[in-house]
Amino acid sequence: MLETAAGDTAANGGTISIVEVGARDGLQNESEIIGTADKVALLNRLLAAGARRLEVASFVNPARVPQMADAEAVIAALPDLADVSYIGLCLNKRGVLRALASREGNRRGVDEAGCVIVASDTFGQRNQGQTIAQGIAENREMLRLAREGGLVPQVTISAAFGCPFEGQVLPETVARLAGEMADAGAVEIAVADTIGVGVPSQVHDIVGRVREAAPGVRLRAHFHNTRGTGLANAWAAWEAGVEVLDSSLGGLGGCPFAPRATGNIATEDLIYLLDRSGVASGIDLDRLIEINHWFETVLGRPLPAMLGKAGNYSATGVVAA
Repeated sequence: MLETAAGDTAANGGTISIVEVGARDGLQNESEIIGTADKVALLNRLLAAGARRLEVASFVNPARVPQMADAEAVIAALPDLADVSYIGLCLNKRGVLRALASREGNRRGVDEAGCVIVASDTFGQRNQGQTIAQGIAENREMLRLAREGGLVPQVTISAAFGCPFEGQVLPETVARLAGEMADAGAVEIAVADTIGVGVPSQVHDIVGRVREAAPGVRLRAHFHNTRGTGLANAWAAWEAGVEVLDSSLGGLGGCPFAPRATGNIATEDLIYLLDRSGVASGIDLDRLIEINHWFETVLGRPLPAMLGKAGNYSATGVVAA
């Protein structure tokens, strides 16, 4: 569940928890519909590699995001594992109600309601039909419904590092939203660089402000690698004390409502950085590379992740990709 440790403490670097978002954020922009069986196979392979928090689907309008039309079918097919937490993305109260319904009839369903608030009026209206003020009100109700229904209530502040339509997003706005969401009962707050414009100095600044605005709330960070700064930002977030990082197998992903948005930071590349830096995640890099190569056959093309191409590296030399 949310509090589960990521793995044994490494000798020099400690531990960090990873949320694997490949089956949701990674696939939502794919033009070819990925079959339910392949999505479930992907999630099962990621579980076998050590992933313990996974974003498995989004409860959104299938007309707007067709790739997520089989959300309930994917969730129903997942194994009931005690040490795993499944996350369903929710953009409004209807999404939370669908997340709660996934648990009816003695079904496992999802464990966490991944709510979303956007730090920009224009992007918020395009992404989920809400201004910032409307998003605050909606997320207060969403978090309440999740908590009362037994789901872990957590929230992502999207476009926290910049908006594709308005440009700069003030860090004061992000901090204010974090305070509002903490007051509304979020037990975890993520800051998301939805369009991949952030740099490490921004990460330190925003994480510090969010920590001050929401003391005691677990912090997570979500980075896209659109401009090549994603891994640097992830490391900066780790340095700033973020407890959880999101990443996507193969570096897949992007937002359907953000122009030219490309993939998330790749789980393989992130785990390589963490492993070589003595930070334990509990995820097996070699198995991730194997999953990368398998999923290339599903998509019919190579994945962006560097480790899928370059292979792992150890004290005895390069391990073939």
